[in-house]
Amino acid sequence: MTSEPVAVKLLLDGAYGARFAGELAASKQGYFSSRIELAAQPDLDFVQTIAHQHAIGVTSGQKFLLASWRGVPVTAFAASFLDTSVAIFTLESSGLRRPIDLIGKRVGYRRASEGEVVFDAMMAQLRLPRSQITKVPDRDSFDALRAGEADAIIAAIDEQPDPSSPTFAKLNVIKPQDYGIHVPGQVYFASNDLIHDQPSVIADVLQGLIRGWQFAYGDYARSVPVLAGAGPARLNSERLRFELQQQRPLVLPTGGRIGDYDESRWRTLRDILLFAKLGEEDVPLAKTVNYQFLRDVYRRSPDLAAPGAWSGEK
Repeated sequence: MTSEPVAVKLLLDGAYGARFAGELAASKQGYFSSRIELAAQPDLDFVQTIAHQHAIGVTSGQKFLLASWRGVPVTAFAASFLDTSVAIFTLESSGLRRPIDLIGKRVGYRRASEGEVVFDAMMAQLRLPRSQITKVPDRDSFDALRAGEADAIIAAIDEQPDPSSPTFAKLNVIKPQDYGIHVPGQVYFASNDLIHDQPSVIADVLQGLIRGWQFAYGDYARSVPVLAGAGPARLNSERLRFELQQQRPLVLPTGGRIGDYDESRWRTLRDILLFAKLGEEDVPLAKTVNYQFLRDVYRRSPDLAAPGAWSGEK
């Protein structure tokens, strides 16, 4: 008698939403051929949880790398956001449009967050004096920006109010990518045990995720209703569509392939985390990041890399 294959968990470090549209679409549309159990399970020790449960996870590149440096036995194998979702927002009426405009201003942020690290790296890269900026902790909300408690805030690109929101205000957006800061935003990773024991599951999940993101961006009229009903609580379709549009360049930069990070982004992330004195590189990148799964999936299924009809704005 053949036994039922054991399910592998795919855990999300955050609530169901546009940020995990590829995973939700892959699960709902049946793009995984293995038994994959999808669940939102945000956790302070998320990376450690994945290692303990011999599971697959998706979290920020920063959270992943710091945990792996501490010796958590995990390996990254792809990215959902190929670049950071961090941006600096100002009110359009303020006239603050470039990093240099922030000198002498108050910037709302969250301590030790990805946003703080990326912001400091951008200012250092531009040789702008960070000592002349007043960083205001826990004032990183759009409410704080509108109330004048900060002149700028550091927040994720998909957190901004959409035009239908009663709190909407016209904003200027400063993107670190425009100033040479490119780091993996959200990454897929797995416990080393799972990768060693069931490499075919990793390849299968990766193929499903690529198809999931293709579905999410193929035609909003088709994908948004599916995604809105994918979680335990129904998501707001208008908000979902807005967030998908905001994060689209992170999932598929011009000329890029879904999931496909490169070594230079990881080196930049390593360097800015060392610059921020958040950790020591106890485990080299070569032992932490795997590129072969992606290469193999795209080699075996060249159609996955073809832009096709889904690449247009729909």
